[in-house]
Amino acid sequence: MRIALGIEYNGTNYHGWQNQKGIITIQNVLETCLTIVANEKIKIFCAGRTDSKVHSFGQVVHFDTNSVRRTKSWILGTNFYLPKDISVIWAKKVNYKFHARYSAIYRHYRYIINNSNHRSAIFTNNFYNFNRAYLDEKKMNKSAKFLIGEHDFTSFRSKNCQSNVPYRYVFNIEVYRINSLVIFDIIANSFLYNMARNIVGALLEVGCNNREISWINTLLVMKSNNFLYNVVHPSGLYLVYVKYPKFLKFPKINLKKIFNLF
Repeated sequence: MRIALGIEYNGTNYHGWQNQKGIITIQNVLETCLTIVANEKIKIFCAGRTDSKVHSFGQVVHFDTNSVRRTKSWILGTNFYLPKDISVIWAKKVNYKFHARYSAIYRHYRYIINNSNHRSAIFTNNFYNFNRAYLDEKKMNKSAKFLIGEHDFTSFRSKNCQSNVPYRYVFNIEVYRINSLVIFDIIANSFLYNMARNIVGALLEVGCNNREISWINTLLVMKSNNFLYNVVHPSGLYLVYVKYPKFLKFPKINLKKIFNLF
């Protein structure tokens, strides 16, 4: 049978999602714990591979197993073995045609900046502390609209990106402020390596009034990843939600509840 899981994690102590020899990753830890619960070797596939230090409220994975367990057992049993900074939040049996990565319609990433005159001691690993200038979120929001639609995002991909195709479709970007927090919501069909963090880094140049609103469009046209901006720290980035076809009836993420945590 094929099982889908919703996963939440704090990425601070991990070297990203993907298995790597000799270092601790989210995938490695989760597969180890699922193998114990299933009493057989488990290999998981995810909706999106997050980088080192990046967090998630809504990662989705799937795996195949011959073991029969109740839905509740996949959740509680796996969480019993998992460390406290990784948690299974839901489980559901799915058809073999389902694939956590290829069945996804879009991914929603959120980047959070603490833009005040002091750094946060409590959320130092969960926000990016930006104290050098007051950010103009309205100006950044206008600038971000140039990125909506299908574009060649070469100017926003890492030099280590292995994707053969630089085109991605951005459904929407919103930049807004809640008190001292500046939030960037980016929704796209998929993301190139470091694409979300690079977009935020470029928009910060606009928000600090170092660049004009139209500069983002200039970067798009350049199609060059010789960056003219700084890549922001991964601690402020969250994979919030992965959208799938409605017939799967996966649980939705309550974004308002997430902000109540802060």
